[in-house]
Amino acid sequence: MHNTVLLEEAIKYLNLKKDSIVVDCTLGYGGHSSLILKNIPDGFLYAFDQDKIAIENADKRLKKIGSNYEIIYTNFENLKKEIKVTPNAILFDLGVSSPQLDEAERGFSFHKDAPLDMRMDLNNPLTAYEIVNNYSYEKLVKIFYKYGEEKYAPSIAKKIIQNRPVKTTLELAEIIKESVPEKYRKKSHPARKVFQAIRIEVNNELGVFEKALTDALDIISVGGRICVITFHSLEDRICKHIFKEVSTLPKELADKPVIPEEFLPKYKVVANIVPKDEEIKENNRARSARMRVIERVR
Repeated sequence: MHNTVLLEEAIKYLNLKKDSIVVDCTLGYGGHSSLILKNIPDGFLYAFDQDKIAIENADKRLKKIGSNYEIIYTNFENLKKEIKVTPNAILFDLGVSSPQLDEAERGFSFHKDAPLDMRMDLNNPLTAYEIVNNYSYEKLVKIFYKYGEEKYAPSIAKKIIQNRPVKTTLELAEIIKESVPEKYRKKSHPARKVFQAIRIEVNNELGVFEKALTDALDIISVGGRICVITFHSLEDRICKHIFKEVSTLPKELADKPVIPEEFLPKYKVVANIVPKDEEIKENNRARSARMRVIERVR
């Protein structure tokens, strides 16, 4: 089962009306979408996903609630291309869903043995195997630093190259473990950051998110809200930066007594929240989650 993180909070801050037009950019197994659908009996839901297995399961779930929805089988980077209406609410719930992590054959987990895959879209030609076995030392170090913030990136990259070909997740996890000092292994699993970095590279997660969030700001209605749930600092940093940029006056105008309307920000930041202690106790995967909300004001 996938326990949807910040479910009630997302519904609250999306500020849904009965006739709202909503876009769920990350359908997954339908946790947020099913509750959204219950709250918009006279509205419409558009939901994006590139995982056929997740879509099949979510579709069965949503059919029990209503028919006023459409599932769009593509990456949410195509948001602007696919959505031809003006939404009142847009939701991003980023990261890997629990079922994807739990299905060993998908290759996302360093706890379960599987081929090195990590593709969210199984049509994607780039896999974790390609990265681990064909990227240069310099390129491996760069993505481990950039996407995993892994301080032992050089020693890990060196060890990977020495042990090529690396075929499975547990093989890779063991190589990473052998590449770092013993005391570092005790803090958390040493493979966590590297697996995250590889997954982000395979799916181009940060580039896709930045484009989609910028497009979401363009198409949202006046009075409409965008909720973004992130699970690591890299995504959150992008979201925080973009939200600040569009909701803040230019520095040169900040101290002016009168500001022309065309220079006033079009958006205001509404919330920045983390899960309650009770939710973290019930669902360990919620511990790193954060939700930021912005509203279009003009």
